[in-house]
Amino acid sequence: MAAVLGMAPLTNAVASNHLDTPEVQANPQSNIGDLYAWEASDGRHLNLVMDIVGHSVSDKLSCVFHIDSGTYFGATAATTTIVCRFPEDKISDCRLGVVDRARGDASQVSGIEGAHHRFRVFEGLRDDPFFNNVRGTLAAYKIAFDALKAGASRDEAGCPIFDASTARSIFAGPLIARC
Repeated sequence: MAAVLGMAPLTNAVASNHLDTPEVQANPQSNIGDLYAWEASDGRHLNLVMDIVGHSVSDKLSCVFHIDSGTYFGATAATTTIVCRFPEDKISDCRLGVVDRARGDASQVSGIEGAHHRFRVFEGLRDDPFFNNVRGTLAAYKIAFDALKAGASRDEAGCPIFDASTARSIFAGPLIARC
């Protein structure tokens, strides 16, 4: 599992990251859900967040971030690599190039700071209001499609009109199919 920030030469490609391969289905600890990056308001700090579908990160994988920076967009002047491994439960081992390293229990809200205070790491559960529950979504779609096949009517815009029981099942379906 490598998260790479940067552009490779553009070629024709099709990609998805939601239960898209047998390997990911077999090991949700390797399924990256989302990757977020934003600059802090002080203009001096970069925040990176990577979330996974599993409840912990696999000890067999390295998470690698390649970060390019420069004074102007498109004018890269420097590249920094962050490599994180999670060799055992509650142990994070992250390196900021050859400049700094943070190793230890990063599960506390404050995380752990690198030995030279260049970065901070947190590993643990957080509430993700945008989490995409793929299995639950597919279960809800199935309920809706079955209702349409059985003759559910549509409004003048073509949108389905479900009876109250079907609507309750659609909303409850994702909760039931979550795990």
